[in-house]
Amino acid sequence: MTTLAVSSVLLVAVLLKRKLPIGWLTRFGAHLALSAMAIYALNYSGWITGLYIPLNPATIGAVTLLGLPGIALVAGLQWTLMT
Repeated sequence: MTTLAVSSVLLVAVLLKRKLPIGWLTRFGAHLALSAMAIYALNYSGWITGLYIPLNPATIGAVTLLGLPGIALVAGLQWTLMT
């Protein structure tokens, strides 16, 4: 828990120190929303039968960072751990 708190504070410090433009925050938010919609669409479309990918910060974060291969990663991990 301490490691998470320290790393979060240091991440915020780095982001504030670099003075990034506001556009990166908008782009990141759009990627988060699109990732959540992609997982939602995959769950309710029936493309993968018998597999449900939960909408939580870990799965949305993996899909945000990795894109479509992130969905394959989460689905593969879930399938491996379920069988």
